[in-house]
Amino acid sequence: MKQQESALSVNNISKNFATVRAVDDLSFELHYGEIFGLLGPNGAGKTTAIRMVLDIIKPDSGKISILGGPMDEAKKERIGYLPEERGLYDDMKLLDTLVFLGQLKGLTRQKALARAEEYLREMDLWEAHDRKISALSRGMNQKAQFIAASLHDPELIIVDEPFSGLDPVNTRIIKRLIYRMRDRGAAIIMSTHQMNQVEEMCSRILLIDKGRQVLYGDLTKIRQDFAPNAVEVEAVGELSQIPGVERITRQDGRHRLLLQEGVPPDKVLKDLVNLAGISVQHFERVQSSMEEIFVRLVGHEVHEETETE
Repeated sequence: MKQQESALSVNNISKNFATVRAVDDLSFELHYGEIFGLLGPNGAGKTTAIRMVLDIIKPDSGKISILGGPMDEAKKERIGYLPEERGLYDDMKLLDTLVFLGQLKGLTRQKALARAEEYLREMDLWEAHDRKISALSRGMNQKAQFIAASLHDPELIIVDEPFSGLDPVNTRIIKRLIYRMRDRGAAIIMSTHQMNQVEEMCSRILLIDKGRQVLYGDLTKIRQDFAPNAVEVEAVGELSQIPGVERITRQDGRHRLLLQEGVPPDKVLKDLVNLAGISVQHFERVQSSMEEIFVRLVGHEVHEETETE
């Protein structure tokens, strides 16, 4: 796997269901060695886009190149998928299920067994290896699903709400495994409603709404582009009547300064440093959170219901 190459290239794909246009002229690229955030409100078209990428359904128009060309049966063994709708075999035992699914992805039984045991021990599930899937708790089932999606070391993996139902300890375990896959060069699409996880883990994002691209690109640059003209200041002394500052509010022990249009933050910092009786201890540009950007562009907050498209 070469991190400079594209693992996935989606070009102008569209999909209609009767009179509903679920995906409308959508394009994006996924690179090896990155975690890419696929975001959007419920019904935005994320699930439909994922199903087209995986060749579960065909686009009405447009082109998808995956792992160097069109999808084929051999490539399916190089791809992992954690769907939001979980679906392991309830009557099978956990270890048997993972070995069976690993073999379906091209592993020998011996290799699937060794990897399954390694993952189960790492994820604190080994004691449940002989239990039926139906006897697992929600969190245990979620971890088992993740193992099933990643057991064969996929080159490209799509994880839909990977932290659903997990406590903070198990969330950290899954994060560690996702980072490990990224560091070995895998291409990862993460679809999630948890904007804090997007900000922490993703390098680039695609936000879609009503099937169309709303926002696409480098996450750091996007947050900078949407940042308000404001700074946060922690200082000793009374802050008031600062040139170029339109409004001052206080929150959590810090001052938020809303700057007048066209006033650069470095000028305000210079003025603060030169003010008598003021000692600046902390100064930083305010950045919008992904949640704030999402609401601004889409018009409402993120909800966690399952998509139906």
